[in-house]
Amino acid sequence: MHNIGKKEFVHALGVGLLHSLFSLFIILSSIWLCIAIWIQQPGGWLLSRIIIVIWSLFSLSILGIYIHQKVLSRRKDLIIYILAFIGSLFWYFNIPAQQNRDWSPEVARILSYEKQGNIVTLHNIRDFTWYSKDQFDEHWDTRRYNLEHISGINIITSYWMGPQIAHTLVSFDFTDQKPLVFSIEIRKEKSESFSAIGGFFRQFELSLVAADEQDIVYTRSNIRGEQVYFFPIKMPKAEMQALFLEYLKKSDELRAQPQWYNTLTSNCTTLVFDMIQAISPQQLPTDYRLLASGYLPNYLYDLGAISHQWSMKEWYQYSHVNPKTQNLKHSPYTDHLSYSEIIRTGLPLAQH
Repeated sequence: MHNIGKKEFVHALGVGLLHSLFSLFIILSSIWLCIAIWIQQPGGWLLSRIIIVIWSLFSLSILGIYIHQKVLSRRKDLIIYILAFIGSLFWYFNIPAQQNRDWSPEVARILSYEKQGNIVTLHNIRDFTWYSKDQFDEHWDTRRYNLEHISGINIITSYWMGPQIAHTLVSFDFTDQKPLVFSIEIRKEKSESFSAIGGFFRQFELSLVAADEQDIVYTRSNIRGEQVYFFPIKMPKAEMQALFLEYLKKSDELRAQPQWYNTLTSNCTTLVFDMIQAISPQQLPTDYRLLASGYLPNYLYDLGAISHQWSMKEWYQYSHVNPKTQNLKHSPYTDHLSYSEIIRTGLPLAQH
């Protein structure tokens, strides 16, 4: 048996570890790039698949060469691989978000506004009447709001992919008119449907929708069959007003420069957290529940933003929108305020 010294053993172990890490890099980077090409389809459907096949074979050959220690071929191929991957990163991160696609009707318009003192006039507020996923009456409003009349704020979570993942909406109450909901969503084209994987690979632009509760909440609970929960939030009035203005600031940003949606880092929950963080006088703790957005209500409960008069188990029971609206038949004549009253049935008003 051949015996090696401690120095040789440590060297061999280090080389083996380095080889393993580099092989893992080849595998993960190749998977990432192939998915990115599959989603983006540079050069069209056929050319993209040809590139994927060539890249996959090249990556496998590098792993094979690497394992067999063919030094000259390995070094040359690794240099080619690294340069090509750097080039692919340059291509990917320079894909521009756009404003002029053939958008799906519910995200076709961009929110805009004028502000004079505390009076804000919003344009392109969505007020659709939904009959099914594909059947709806399209209507957009212009409305005027007085920031001094904001009387409450609510977090709405809509569960569509198990308990860990939820879409987050924010609803503002007013003393003199019906509530207004802001929702950060994907801006999909007519031919597209949501894909969590596509959301990681710049498939969708970002959209900010302002809408009636009867439109944007109803379509999730009664049309799509998502499980929706409504939580009144405790927040000082000045911070509610500031958060409303942060949404308007976000609309300015998206109108001036379109942005990409990202399933993990730039989504409906993380962006709301960023906006609240921007206006909050105290630092909000970073928490995994900001990524596992389905647990956002539990996070807010722990912060004291949701009343402790009930346990979270009771909150999920009493705040569940679907049982309250399951018998509600949508029609153009349904009163908006009545709908908002229905989903608030049995819930306490948050103390501000």
